[in-house]
Amino acid sequence: MPRFGSAPKQNRMNLLGMFSRAPQSGAAFVSGRVGYAVGDVHGRSDLLDKLLSQLEGVASADARPDGAPIVVFLGDYVDRGPDPRGVIEMLLGGRPKGYERRFLRGNHEASMQAFIEAPLENRAWLLQGGAETLLSYGVAPPAPINASDEDWLAVAAQLAGALPASHRSFLEGLERYVELGDYAFVHAGVDPARPLQQQSDADLYWARQAFLNSKRRFSHRVVHGHTPSETPYADARRVGVDTGAYASGVLTAARLEGEAVSFVSVSHRPPARGR
Repeated sequence: MPRFGSAPKQNRMNLLGMFSRAPQSGAAFVSGRVGYAVGDVHGRSDLLDKLLSQLEGVASADARPDGAPIVVFLGDYVDRGPDPRGVIEMLLGGRPKGYERRFLRGNHEASMQAFIEAPLENRAWLLQGGAETLLSYGVAPPAPINASDEDWLAVAAQLAGALPASHRSFLEGLERYVELGDYAFVHAGVDPARPLQQQSDADLYWARQAFLNSKRRFSHRVVHGHTPSETPYADARRVGVDTGAYASGVLTAARLEGEAVSFVSVSHRPPARGR
């Protein structure tokens, strides 16, 4: 299991190699373009703001004659961290400026939407970080013990009513996957036995050990989040960029150009609360 007991002592950003460059894989990003893939944000609007500011600072340098740089957000904007609403609001604001932007759905967005539609069947969402999302929209979570069905239905209705129309549209418009060059961008993983176009929601949003442990090559090099680790990971088969931002205080993105992969990262650990 990843350990998130301590965060870096100072904030930092290294656009071309905070972590070692991955070996050449043969897979290439869109010819003549630069791409970024942002890992799971989970309500850390503070980290997202830092990362977007850094990307905006290099937007002109990463622009190419064939087009602006492309950034793919890998999902899990909500839950666990303190400010899911602020994360969505920031993304709706058009940041990072100077980039073509794509947004994937993560399992936490899927769970949030399922709770709104059928709260009694999906009340476990609150144990997955949904309570923090409710609070960020000004909705009190139900009592942890002895909440009635009516209580759960009322909370779901309050959340639906508290969601701005723009936020609802954002959640409904999230993509299942994105294909760019030889790369497939997904939230969690894929089933290597199926073509990209035939992947199930269960694989795209929830895949973990079966995907991570498989040695089978896929039709694309897969860029994903969902499974946190202390440092990002890259090999010829996959690129993992979830560094557990909500707990570690580190938000990471992968930078892709041609066959090269490097990682960028920002960090911030909120001060401990007084006892």
